[in-house]
Amino acid sequence: MQLIKDRQIIDDIWNYVTDDAELAAGNISVSLARWQQDKAKLLAHDGNIGVRLGPADSVDDIAADLNSLQLIELDFPDFADGRLFSHAWLLRERYDYHGEIRATGHYMNDQVFYLSRVGVNAFSPEKAEDLPVVLSHLNDFTVKYQDSVN
Repeated sequence: MQLIKDRQIIDDIWNYVTDDAELAAGNISVSLARWQQDKAKLLAHDGNIGVRLGPADSVDDIAADLNSLQLIELDFPDFADGRLFSHAWLLRERYDYHGEIRATGHYMNDQVFYLSRVGVNAFSPEKAEDLPVVLSHLNDFTVKYQDSVN
């Protein structure tokens, strides 16, 4: 599968591991619940670690661990819930997180520009054929009226 990272279409080198699955080798992401339950085991894992957050999760729950995480996935259950925009902003501005912040799930293509403004630098659309459209939406506006993360 491919995705957009830093305005480039690249191959996805991460695998999401469900809460009941064995830890796979390589770069893996897990749910916040799994991270909290198996943190010591995950820190000893041979590969990079990411955590997937939903809207109801708190960024504060991983704030102390951000130096150990190379990926934060923001999983949009539907396009009407904007709490993950705040999560991205908090990660970049309050916690100075420099790793990858990836939007996954059911965000809308016309939200991509705004997600990039609050710190999301990677987008994993549900359908691979949407990649060029998502990429084009990063350039929806050339003028910015307010400062933000980018």
